[in-house]
Amino acid sequence: MSVQLLVNILVGIALVAFLGYRQATWQYLDPARIWRTPPIMAIIGVVVLAQTKATITTTDVVFLGIEALITIGVGLTMGSITRFRTVGTPDAKGRTIQSRTGALGAVLWIVLIAVRVGLDVLGGHLGAHLLTSTGTILLVLALNRAARAVVIDGRIPRGDRQPRGMMVR
Repeated sequence: MSVQLLVNILVGIALVAFLGYRQATWQYLDPARIWRTPPIMAIIGVVVLAQTKATITTTDVVFLGIEALITIGVGLTMGSITRFRTVGTPDAKGRTIQSRTGALGAVLWIVLIAVRVGLDVLGGHLGAHLLTSTGTILLVLALNRAARAVVIDGRIPRGDRQPRGMMVR
C-alpha cells in the first residue's frame, strides 16, 4: 500500500467522522450559509474540470448522470429529515435556530460516499475516468448541498410559521 493511498484513506475516514459528528449534533442554522456553499463548490469544481485535459466520453456522461441523480436524491432526503429547534440564548451572530439531521443524516453521508466510491471503481473499469477528478467530486457535493438547501430553505422557521420537525425549547 502506497503512502498516498494510506493518506487518502485516513483523510476519508476523518472526513466521514467529521461529517457524521456535524449531522448528529445541533448546529446553529445560517440560512445564507446553506446557499453560499453550493455555488462556491460548483465554481471551484468547474475551474478544476476546465484545467483537466481528459476527454469526456459517453461512459463518463452516463456515470456522472447516475451519480448526480443519487446525490440530489440524498440531498433532498437530508433536507427533509432535518430537524429544527429554537434555543433561548442566541449565539454570537444572534441566531436562535439550530438544526441537525441526526444519525440518519450521518448514515446518508456514508451511503453517499460508498456509492461514489463504488461508481468510481465500476466507472474506472468501464472507461469513465472523469469521475475521479477533484472537480467532479466538488460538483457532486455542490449538487448534494444545493438539493439539501432547497428543502431546508422551505422549512426554516420564519416568524409564526413552524415547519414539520420543529422542536421548541
